[in-house]
Amino acid sequence: MYLKDLKPTNIEDLIAMNALYRPGPMQFIPNFINRKHGREAVDYPHELLEPILNYSQGIMVYQEQIMQTAQILAGYSLGGADLLRRAMGKKDMKKMAQEREKFIKGAKEIHKIPEKKASEVFDVMEKFAQYGFNRSHSAAYSVVAYQTGYLKAHYPAEYMASVLTHNMNDIKKVTFFIEEARKQGVQVLGPDVNESIYKFNVNQEGAIRFGLGAIKGTGESAVEAILEEREKKGPYQDIFDFAKRVNLRAVNKKTFESMAQAGAFDSFEKYHRAQYLEIPEGETQNLIDKAVRFGNNHQAEASAAQQSLFGGGAAVAAPLPKVPDVTPWTPTEKLRREKEVVGFYISGHPLDQFSLEIDSYCTCSLEKITDYKNKDVNVAGILSNIVIRTSAKNGNPFALFTLEDYDATINMALFGEDYVKFSPYLKEGMFVFIKGKMQLRYKTEDQWELKPLNIQLLGDITDKMAQGVRVDIDIRNLNDLLIDRIEEAAQAAPGPKKLELMLNDPTERLYIEMFSRKYRIDPKTFIQKVKESNIGTCKLL
Repeated sequence: MYLKDLKPTNIEDLIAMNALYRPGPMQFIPNFINRKHGREAVDYPHELLEPILNYSQGIMVYQEQIMQTAQILAGYSLGGADLLRRAMGKKDMKKMAQEREKFIKGAKEIHKIPEKKASEVFDVMEKFAQYGFNRSHSAAYSVVAYQTGYLKAHYPAEYMASVLTHNMNDIKKVTFFIEEARKQGVQVLGPDVNESIYKFNVNQEGAIRFGLGAIKGTGESAVEAILEEREKKGPYQDIFDFAKRVNLRAVNKKTFESMAQAGAFDSFEKYHRAQYLEIPEGETQNLIDKAVRFGNNHQAEASAAQQSLFGGGAAVAAPLPKVPDVTPWTPTEKLRREKEVVGFYISGHPLDQFSLEIDSYCTCSLEKITDYKNKDVNVAGILSNIVIRTSAKNGNPFALFTLEDYDATINMALFGEDYVKFSPYLKEGMFVFIKGKMQLRYKTEDQWELKPLNIQLLGDITDKMAQGVRVDIDIRNLNDLLIDRIEEAAQAAPGPKKLELMLNDPTERLYIEMFSRKYRIDPKTFIQKVKESNIGTCKLL
């Protein structure tokens, strides 16, 4: 039932309508009460408000209604009503107090409205004015809301690519919208020299491809040069082909380095990211140095051949430089480098490797930590922005640092004995598990902080805290092959922890817990084997 369909016939109906419609701070103004209920109209301004609010069901929706109410009830001029609206919208408390007095006085003098009732109407106006639009804006916004909703529903990848492009210079918003795209099932891929454009775009598979312009160190002129050459002569075959073809005056060494760190050259499968930037022992150049030098030589020879009096002869192709042999970066190092040039992690998150521990032992994410005021919590994350200082009061050292997880960051501190106990863990990029308590900061009444009670390495908590592993198995999938795979996984992961099986029947909602007398396991190794064999889902006990 819609509000407009309700027709109050008595006070009780009116009260019911008021209870039905309370979204946020909105209040329903019962504009239908009249003299038949035994009250004088002079005591209730509803008859005066009825022409203003009848088309919005008694609700103050538009700024014009705020201004009209001030004009009709309190005798404001049009200019004065607009000044009132501005003061309300800006929450100018000093101006608001003056306007309230003026409104109450005008309502009493013109319509003999009691002070209490006039003050109540002013309260309603004040709440609505804080978020109301004028009527023309509201109409325009409703159209835009419908259009964007349609695009998001029917063209999610294209819509989110456009949103990301328009927020390309705001790291927080880009991070938020990438997560939003993934929640909708739209894949967001890193930059690619053969597929990306300057902005975010959608590839042929329907995935969003990261824009080259969002990488720090790549200017618009450099990206334009890359795209122009790619459109003329097709995709780049490898890093040397790229260096030969692009305008090296526009695409400099810094651009090469930033693109390599962001993964834009990953489609050149013959090389890995470390080779572009690491210099092996006994050599003086990395792959980018060699590629840029090779490209400059090639372009210089081509230019010389064009200017030759006799024309270009049959040039001998220069041999490709030797590719450096270096150890590939770890997944964590790759992600760290991505964040350096983009501002956030593209291809994953460093905490992904600890997802099982986080799901099993953490109370909440850092984003939700303020929901646990005066409570003990377990959280996990990455340490950064570590600063060691000395107290001017007593000369003791203390530490300030940031803890970061998937969703948020919090600032923390260690003083006194806590600093002595936990300072060995304070290393940039360290993965930690913190048991702490959310409490009020010293000498404050509204500032909450997480006080660490214990800090451990996140990679160690499985060995220290896990009693074993439970494998959840749908009984409909249980057969001899599955049993053999479980046994093989247990044999390949000997250790001190127990193994449990949870057989569940979703149709009958029955569960059977079983444990192994024969096998004791190492949780991490066992869980990895279970994932490889696709046996079932695991949980640390």
